[in-house]
Amino acid sequence: MVRKGPVRNGDGAGRARKAWFRDVLCAVVVAMVPIPAVFAPPSGLVVAFSATLAAAVALTRWPYRRVTLATAASVVAGVSFAVAFFYQGRHQLVGVWLPVELGAVLLLLGRVIRRLPGAQAAVIGTSLAVAAAVELPLRLTLRMPRPSLEASVAACLLAFFSMACVAGVALYLRTQDDQRVRAVARARRAQRLEVARDLHDFVAHEVTGIVLEAQAAQFGDLDPEQARAFALRVEEAGLRALASMDHMVGALRDPDERAAAEPPPTRLYGLADLPDLVGRFSATGGIPAEIHMPEGADGVPADPLPREIESTAYAVVLEALTNVRRHASSASRVVVEVARAAGPALEVSVVDDGGRGRTGRRRPDGGEARPSGLSGSERRGGGTGLIGLAERVEALGGVLRTGRHKQGWKVTALLPVPEGALDGAAARP
Repeated sequence: MVRKGPVRNGDGAGRARKAWFRDVLCAVVVAMVPIPAVFAPPSGLVVAFSATLAAAVALTRWPYRRVTLATAASVVAGVSFAVAFFYQGRHQLVGVWLPVELGAVLLLLGRVIRRLPGAQAAVIGTSLAVAAAVELPLRLTLRMPRPSLEASVAACLLAFFSMACVAGVALYLRTQDDQRVRAVARARRAQRLEVARDLHDFVAHEVTGIVLEAQAAQFGDLDPEQARAFALRVEEAGLRALASMDHMVGALRDPDERAAAEPPPTRLYGLADLPDLVGRFSATGGIPAEIHMPEGADGVPADPLPREIESTAYAVVLEALTNVRRHASSASRVVVEVARAAGPALEVSVVDDGGRGRTGRRRPDGGEARPSGLSGSERRGGGTGLIGLAERVEALGGVLRTGRHKQGWKVTALLPVPEGALDGAAARP
């Protein structure tokens, strides 16, 4: 039967028509199997029924309603063995339907080995294999007028060779299916890790800014103008966080499920967004920050780079500024620099001065065992952002370096770029 469902496009309608045509063709083939029984003695109905049942089960798409492939295949094996033990008719009738039943059992054996779970495939597949390689050939040879051992062995060997070929092909296809499932599982896991990294890089940065704004508002009374500016900054940060979350959720959705009228996902951030990022950091974090980067006449980077290079450079700056907010809240100056380097490569660095009168020591991941800038509680975790960022940079063939720089901390990423991508860019200031 044709599985009914919503048809979303022309391809879906074409697949439905092909499925319908295939079902009709299979039904015609199955209906033709018992036709010779009309001209045979009543005992021929027994072997005709066994062959027809095997053909119907082998050609039907399972599950069908509440009947599974395992149940249907078990019934076919049981009926086949029952016919072998109880049939008392002539061997000529067995020979008429034997090729049909043998072919159907072999096809069903391949489907069972490939589709059913391990334990069911072993038990039911073994039953079908014995039926194909032993029971069906002996059903014919032992009912001949002069049965002989040589004829029985030859028939069983021929059937066994066919059964072995079918089982081998089915096992190979099952192995390929298992590998494909594992590959899909690995890809989904990698996608989840990517989403988690983006969640840390983008959403956590905006939420940190909102928390800092709220903490700053608690230390003094705000006049109406200041309150409106504060609410506007919080609103903008929240909208940016929501946009980033929309982008991440959209990356996990099936493209076929996306409505045609749905707007495209949020764009990836790049070098052109760095001035705005640094400006927001200065406005919301209370730490002056400045940026130096090659610019064109319109105030944006002179040479566009590949999307993955620009988005990674933006992520480096974002993570570094987030760590400054969390672990170096007493810093008095942050410098972001984007420049070209030999290779050719793009060098992105973020340096903070560490502030005055600091006695805490930075951890290797950029944190420190001292009160945090968010809540005043001692931070002992973290560092996963830089670890994921280092993996992202290394995936592009680059290098991420972090470490102490005078009294502060420095994060530097060196990202190789294609030949000519930086031609015409301004030299390092």
